[in-house]
Amino acid sequence: MRSGHRLGRRFGWLWAAYGTSALGTWLAFGAFPLIAIQVLHAGPAEVAALSSVGAAVGAAVAVPLGPWVEFRRKRPVLIAMDLARFAALLTIPAAFALGVLTFLQLLLVSVVVAAADISFRAASGAYLKTLLPARDLLVANARFESTAWTTTVIGPPLGGAAIGLLGPVATVAADAVSYLLSAVGIRATGGREPRPERPKAARMRPGDLLDGWRYILSDPALRPLFLNTTLFNGLLMATSPLLAVLMLGGLGFAPWQYGLAFAAPSIGGLLGSRLARPLVSRFGQHRVLVVAGALRALWPIGLVFLGPGTGGLVLVMGVELGLIFCCGVFNPVHATYRLERTATDRVARTLTAWAVSAKATTALLTAVWGGARQPARPAHGHRHRRCAAAGDPVAPPPARGRIRGTSGGGALSPVTDSLTRRGRGAGGVMPCGPVARRPARAAGRRRPRRPGPGGGSPAHRRRRRPSARTRP
Repeated sequence: MRSGHRLGRRFGWLWAAYGTSALGTWLAFGAFPLIAIQVLHAGPAEVAALSSVGAAVGAAVAVPLGPWVEFRRKRPVLIAMDLARFAALLTIPAAFALGVLTFLQLLLVSVVVAAADISFRAASGAYLKTLLPARDLLVANARFESTAWTTTVIGPPLGGAAIGLLGPVATVAADAVSYLLSAVGIRATGGREPRPERPKAARMRPGDLLDGWRYILSDPALRPLFLNTTLFNGLLMATSPLLAVLMLGGLGFAPWQYGLAFAAPSIGGLLGSRLARPLVSRFGQHRVLVVAGALRALWPIGLVFLGPGTGGLVLVMGVELGLIFCCGVFNPVHATYRLERTATDRVARTLTAWAVSAKATTALLTAVWGGARQPARPAHGHRHRRCAAAGDPVAPPPARGRIRGTSGGGALSPVTDSLTRRGRGAGGVMPCGPVARRPARAAGRRRPRRPGPGGGSPAHRRRRRPSARTRP
């Protein structure tokens, strides 16, 4: 990822540190749920709590860290957050080796890592703004973005191979070492960093915790950008599990096809991040933000037409390629604009509020979307989930009739429901019409006559009427 625009030795060390920690994160992607399932034999509720509660509590813990980070030198904070994640993650392989690993420990480690991650991002943005002049911020953010997409392509396959050979605990150990190497790289940046000026008030008041949100919502340019990115990222992440259920369950894609559908299009993010600076130079920052931001929201609509087979796989890859390309263009321009717009003494609090809101919104929308998109009846199952996976807020209503060959009770879990239904259409997909027609009657079979008001036909009533000879 060499470029003709040189940003200096100090940024080179910071860039290398970021790439190392990002690769370690992707190597251990999904390791915590695997450890909970394979090692601790946790159930679905515990696994869900590990991914949602850990992130939510970590975000809450990070709220008071925003003002704390604001008035300290950022490089020592970055090193401290890396070392905190290294120490927390290293306790997992150590406890596993000693046979004392528990689910509570996994949950606590996830909280520490989530809180340290938010504080690291806030401090890194503030540090970058003091490290480089404003004209170089877009180049730096584009390089970070391209590194993120590169590690997205490389990390999960390597992590999957490592999990298959050594187990998920080994990938957590590799992730811990990556944070240690990141701390070493940040330490090597060197240089002198001015100490931020502290306010005259000696103590921090509870209202100061909301300074980041006040600053964002009071700025006429940051406020719509904040609402747009928070809602878009939350909806995109909330519908990802539904798309996985639909592809791996109802549409019958193999796991390797599912992985290919989301790994290969990441090349679009690498390409988009490389084109961000030339596009801004030609069309301007505001126009690139508006166009790329609007296009990235339109691509998921194509998932409504998702079907089985090769055509469906090509459709997913095309939609993801366009979506990731637009995100690769939008993200560095958005990050640069946010840093330029935010005052130097407000960067850490603003970025902390931004990251906390993003994590909280994602957790909330994931819970709401997953519960609201469960159809009440088996009808519309795949059509319902396709609209939900596409992020469509208006999904088709549940059908009022019965699907042929199914019971009238409530639906099962999405995977089991789609795999065990009878009466499926072509390709194993349930018909998407409002109500499937009832089977036609067999030829030659007459419908029984409806009884009259007195019970039975008039002739039948005459035959059953007692004669005069038998009357008493």
